[in-house]
Amino acid sequence: MLRNRSYSFTQAFLNATPPFQILNEFFTSRPKITEHGPQWANQRLPFLASTFYDRATDHNRKGTCDDYFTLLANTLSFHPNEHTFPPAHKFIVDATAGAVSVVAHARFTSVKTGKSWEEDFIYKLSEFDGDGMIGHWEIWADPLSAWDTVGG
Repeated sequence: MLRNRSYSFTQAFLNATPPFQILNEFFTSRPKITEHGPQWANQRLPFLASTFYDRATDHNRKGTCDDYFTLLANTLSFHPNEHTFPPAHKFIVDATAGAVSVVAHARFTSVKTGKSWEEDFIYKLSEFDGDGMIGHWEIWADPLSAWDTVGG
Protein backbone atom coordinates (compact mmCIF):
# COMPACT_ATOMS: atom_id res chain seq x y z
CA MET A 1 0.00 0.00 0.00
CA LEU A 2 2.78 2.50 0.91
CA ARG A 3 4.60 2.01 -2.39
CA ASN A 4 1.46 2.35 -4.52
CA ARG A 5 0.26 5.41 -2.61
CA SER A 6 3.68 7.06 -2.90
CA TYR A 7 3.87 6.32 -6.61
CA SER A 8 0.39 7.82 -7.15
CA PHE A 9 1.48 10.91 -5.22
CA THR A 10 4.47 11.47 -7.50
CA GLN A 11 2.35 10.94 -10.61
CA ALA A 12 0.11 13.82 -9.50
CA PHE A 13 3.01 16.18 -10.30
CA LEU A 14 3.28 14.78 -13.82
CA ASN A 15 -0.44 15.39 -14.28
CA ALA A 16 -0.10 19.03 -13.12
CA THR A 17 -2.51 18.39 -10.24
CA PRO A 18 -3.09 21.63 -8.29
CA PRO A 19 -1.48 21.78 -4.83
CA PHE A 20 -4.78 21.97 -2.93
CA GLN A 21 -5.89 18.79 -4.67
CA ILE A 22 -2.59 17.05 -3.91
CA LEU A 23 -2.98 17.98 -0.25
CA ASN A 24 -6.61 16.84 -0.19
CA GLU A 25 -6.06 13.54 -2.00
CA PHE A 26 -2.76 12.33 -0.59
CA PHE A 27 -2.24 13.83 2.87
CA THR A 28 -3.66 13.35 6.33
CA SER A 29 -5.70 16.15 7.86
CA ARG A 30 -2.59 17.28 9.82
CA PRO A 31 0.21 17.11 7.21
CA LYS A 32 3.81 18.28 7.48
CA ILE A 33 6.17 19.29 4.67
CA THR A 34 9.88 19.85 5.26
CA GLU A 35 12.29 20.93 2.54
CA HIS A 36 15.73 20.51 4.05
CA GLY A 37 18.43 23.07 3.45
CA PRO A 38 20.57 25.66 5.20
CA GLN A 39 18.77 28.34 7.20
CA TRP A 40 20.82 31.10 5.54
CA ALA A 41 19.29 30.21 2.15
CA ASN A 42 15.79 30.98 3.47
CA GLN A 43 16.18 34.64 2.40
CA ARG A 44 16.00 33.72 -1.31
CA LEU A 45 14.37 30.32 -0.90
CA PRO A 46 11.68 30.90 1.75
CA PHE A 47 10.39 27.31 1.58
CA LEU A 48 13.74 25.91 2.83
CA ALA A 49 14.83 24.97 6.32
CA SER A 50 11.43 24.90 7.98
CA THR A 51 8.58 22.51 8.48
CA PHE A 52 5.16 23.59 7.27
CA TYR A 53 2.23 22.24 9.29
CA ASP A 54 -1.44 21.60 8.68
CA ARG A 55 -3.67 23.24 6.09
CA ALA A 56 -4.75 26.83 5.50
CA THR A 57 -7.88 27.87 7.31
CA ASP A 58 -10.05 30.95 7.58
CA HIS A 59 -7.82 32.01 10.47
CA ASN A 60 -5.01 32.95 8.04
CA ARG A 61 -2.46 30.90 9.97
CA LYS A 62 1.04 31.21 8.46
CA GLY A 63 3.39 28.34 7.83
CA THR A 64 0.85 25.84 6.52
CA CYS A 65 1.44 23.21 3.85
CA ASP A 66 -0.60 25.40 1.50
CA ASP A 67 1.91 28.20 2.19
CA TYR A 68 4.76 25.85 1.23
CA PHE A 69 3.30 25.39 -2.23
CA THR A 70 2.66 29.13 -2.60
CA LEU A 71 6.21 30.07 -1.57
CA LEU A 72 7.64 27.42 -3.85
CA ALA A 73 5.53 28.52 -6.85
CA ASN A 74 6.46 32.17 -6.28
CA THR A 75 10.15 31.22 -6.38
CA LEU A 76 10.60 28.23 -8.69
CA SER A 77 8.75 26.40 -11.40
CA PHE A 78 9.02 22.62 -11.54
CA HIS A 79 9.25 20.90 -14.91
CA PRO A 80 8.76 17.16 -14.41
CA ASN A 81 8.63 14.77 -17.32
CA GLU A 82 7.89 11.08 -17.82
CA HIS A 83 11.41 10.24 -16.58
CA THR A 84 11.31 12.39 -13.43
CA PHE A 85 10.17 9.57 -11.15
CA PRO A 86 11.23 5.94 -11.49
CA PRO A 87 8.75 3.05 -11.80
CA ALA A 88 6.98 2.10 -8.59
CA HIS A 89 9.15 -0.99 -8.00
CA LYS A 90 12.19 1.30 -7.58
CA PHE A 91 10.62 3.23 -4.70
CA ILE A 92 12.39 2.25 -1.48
CA VAL A 93 9.99 1.04 1.19
CA ASP A 94 11.01 0.70 4.84
CA ALA A 95 7.97 -1.11 6.24
CA THR A 96 9.40 -1.08 9.76
CA ALA A 97 9.74 2.71 9.75
CA GLY A 98 6.59 3.19 7.68
CA ALA A 99 8.48 5.29 5.14
CA VAL A 100 9.01 5.43 1.40
CA SER A 101 11.93 7.15 -0.35
CA VAL A 102 12.45 7.90 -4.00
CA VAL A 103 15.21 9.58 -5.98
CA ALA A 104 13.95 11.76 -8.80
CA HIS A 105 15.32 14.12 -11.46
CA ALA A 106 13.81 17.24 -13.00
CA ARG A 107 14.42 20.72 -14.33
CA PHE A 108 13.62 23.78 -12.22
CA THR A 109 13.39 27.42 -13.29
CA SER A 110 13.72 30.57 -11.22
CA VAL A 111 10.56 32.68 -11.47
CA LYS A 112 12.67 35.81 -10.90
CA THR A 113 15.55 35.25 -13.33
CA GLY A 114 14.17 32.71 -15.79
CA LYS A 115 17.36 30.64 -15.39
CA SER A 116 17.01 26.87 -15.19
CA TRP A 117 18.97 23.90 -13.90
CA GLU A 118 18.49 20.16 -13.60
CA GLU A 119 19.06 18.17 -10.47
CA ASP A 120 18.43 14.95 -8.62
CA PHE A 121 16.35 15.21 -5.45
CA ILE A 122 14.95 12.86 -2.84
CA TYR A 123 11.45 12.56 -1.43
CA LYS A 124 10.84 10.75 1.84
CA LEU A 125 7.20 10.07 2.65
CA SER A 126 6.33 8.93 6.17
CA GLU A 127 3.84 9.03 9.04
CA PHE A 128 1.19 7.34 6.89
CA ASP A 129 -2.19 6.82 8.50
CA GLY A 130 -4.26 3.62 8.31
CA ASP A 131 -5.75 4.70 4.98
CA GLY A 132 -2.33 5.27 3.41
CA MET A 133 -2.52 9.06 3.60
CA ILE A 134 0.87 10.78 3.89
CA GLY A 135 1.63 12.51 7.18
CA HIS A 136 5.08 13.93 6.43
CA TRP A 137 6.76 14.76 3.12
CA GLU A 138 10.46 15.58 3.29
CA ILE A 139 12.50 16.89 0.37
CA TRP A 140 16.27 16.95 -0.06
CA ALA A 141 17.46 18.86 -3.10
CA ASP A 142 20.37 21.06 -4.21
CA PRO A 143 19.81 24.39 -2.44
CA LEU A 144 23.07 25.89 -3.73
CA SER A 145 21.97 25.54 -7.37
CA ALA A 146 18.58 27.02 -6.48
CA TRP A 147 20.20 29.85 -4.50
CA ASP A 148 22.54 30.70 -7.37
CA THR A 149 19.83 30.52 -10.03
CA VAL A 150 17.31 32.62 -8.09
CA GLY A 151 19.95 35.33 -7.58
CA GLY A 152 19.95 38.23 -5.16
